[in-house]
Amino acid sequence: MTLEATEARLPAFAQHLFPVVAGLPLGPMLTLSLRSLARRRPGLFERLGEHKSVRYFVDPVDLAFAFTIVPDGMRSVVRVVRKEETATSSVVVRGPLLMLLGLLDGTLDGDALFFSRVISISGSTEAVLALRNTIEDAELLPADLLGLSGALARAANAGILGGLDAMRRLDASAKPGPAQEKS
Repeated sequence: MTLEATEARLPAFAQHLFPVVAGLPLGPMLTLSLRSLARRRPGLFERLGEHKSVRYFVDPVDLAFAFTIVPDGMRSVVRVVRKEETATSSVVVRGPLLMLLGLLDGTLDGDALFFSRVISISGSTEAVLALRNTIEDAELLPADLLGLSGALARAANAGILGGLDAMRRLDASAKPGPAQEKS
């Protein structure tokens, strides 16, 4: 994947959908999803060890809100918060939503995004590494997070991953290429 593609931000048309999404009980829905994953795959959360009670602040820079996540198995909590609410978090991760989702589903390399400064990470190095290793080993698919199985899981994975890929390509094609750049 080229650097242009790894700098993808949520396309403008999709950003306009997020005020509607922001009105949904997104935090409680994500909390239930994370707890459901903990019930089905408790080893993922055990792998975090002492870092499972750490508060992770995740800031999709192309959205108007951020998230705090405490991945503590069946006590996991996800909250939608203002972007300024980093003070109580041990780890802060910032980047475009499509890149953060690519980290979660394993389609993008976190080290490459970090060193190319597409995402930024600060705070507890040990907690960041524990989370990164857990996510990489989990090989999560969207259906895992939604608690789906069988044909419904295959359809959800194909649709969601295909949609994310299409948004990344749309964003990359909207950027001026070398021949189109102004002097």
